[in-house]
Amino acid sequence: MEDSNGNNRPIDELFVKRRTVQSLCHRPRCCGSIIFPMILITRQTKNNQFRPCPSKDREFMGGSISKRRSSRQRSSSNFFPRYQSPYLPQSQDQGSVRHYGYSSQSNDGGPAPEQGKRSDGKYSRIADNFKSLDQVTEALANAGLESSNLIVGIDFTKSNEWTGARSFQRRCLHHIGHEQNPYEQAISIIGKTLSSFDEDNLIPCFGFGDASTHDQEVFSFYPDERFCQGFEEVLGRYRELVPQLKLAGPTSFAPVIEMAITIVEQSGGQYHVLVIIADGQVTRSVDTEHGQLSAQEKKTVEAIVKASEYPLSIILVGVGDGPWDMMKQFDDNIPARAFDNFQFVNFTEIMLKNMDRSRKETEFALAALMEIPYQYKATLELNTLGTRSGKDVDRVPLPPPLYGAASFNSPKTSRQNSFRPSAPSSRHDVSTNPPATSASDNQVCPICLTNPKDMAFGCGHQTCCECGQDLELCPICRSTIDTRIKLY
Repeated sequence: MEDSNGNNRPIDELFVKRRTVQSLCHRPRCCGSIIFPMILITRQTKNNQFRPCPSKDREFMGGSISKRRSSRQRSSSNFFPRYQSPYLPQSQDQGSVRHYGYSSQSNDGGPAPEQGKRSDGKYSRIADNFKSLDQVTEALANAGLESSNLIVGIDFTKSNEWTGARSFQRRCLHHIGHEQNPYEQAISIIGKTLSSFDEDNLIPCFGFGDASTHDQEVFSFYPDERFCQGFEEVLGRYRELVPQLKLAGPTSFAPVIEMAITIVEQSGGQYHVLVIIADGQVTRSVDTEHGQLSAQEKKTVEAIVKASEYPLSIILVGVGDGPWDMMKQFDDNIPARAFDNFQFVNFTEIMLKNMDRSRKETEFALAALMEIPYQYKATLELNTLGTRSGKDVDRVPLPPPLYGAASFNSPKTSRQNSFRPSAPSSRHDVSTNPPATSASDNQVCPICLTNPKDMAFGCGHQTCCECGQDLELCPICRSTIDTRIKLY
């Protein structure tokens, strides 16, 4: 290959010398809105020494090398361009937060991954190193984790009606029929594969994103906030609730993460795993500028960062068609956290693989649990396990939005130590349940009473595009409109 001087030389003569993130990341230089790091390009000499390449050779290699940065380098808190990514809290003072990272070599044919390795006080992404479920189980035992407590959150936003176009034959992902829908499949497989890691088999379950919660609250599966006894009850209760719910939006994971933080705090700092089953992205309207966060994204990122201060791991199980790029960003690129506490698992992709069901279930469990050993080790090093933070955590779930009493007959079950606050917070005094209306009225714009609803606002209410495009206040709840989403 010719270099910039026209001389022929083999391409393998040029190397990128592996160094720490600090040595790789010099002052960034800007080219428009794109940021390129200054990367040291070296050449291997005959005596195997590394010397810097001439500036023209660095120019020759710079464009391609900058795209080959390892994921750990991309996610380093010193490296990640905070003002460029829409996934970072803009006001976070990174210098005032202690970050911990856990890195290891591949576990394929080599020694067990080194656990609890501190990365010079800096955050780094936890790599997915395990190749089998047995390796994960062994690592959990070595880390001292014999059991934990599971929390389940389920997405009831409006987008579930169309994100099953390819993966669920154009049906709503919450469709209840003769075959299990994706949520039922996910709940069943989670029960088979992860329930053995739950200490008492009592599962706190919450829903979010429906017409009663929108992006502000969560509802408990039972009016008395009791927990489900095992995943069979989770599945049965889910089937009872779905016909009673009105899917709405917008989508935010912040309320259910904050609810999990409340449970962890009320438990005295016991280790918990929050499993969120959702159909896709946090709401990001077309009005949100590139490089900026929507209100829902900002609150979700802040909640994930806040959760890293507690002994809490978050597993996001993605069902439906996606897209999933934002979930992967949450998984890899939020360096403001105390530790990498978020794992995304593409449930649909695993279930569509050409293999028998038992292998799919094993692969799902492996993907979901892969980072748990390191995350648990992080909570030990950060001294968050078994202690209360003392911070004001008062998230209280709403009751399920039911209009019948069929679900009030099951026996009451609660954990020995109730983690629920004794009284609801004042923000729940006013019911947010919409008045009962006919099915036809629900589909018609409430302003013109003619056109179908095809525009949704940030509060979750809808009008037609013609009436809604110039509104400043929601015609239903009178809240300021800052988000408009066109529905198809």
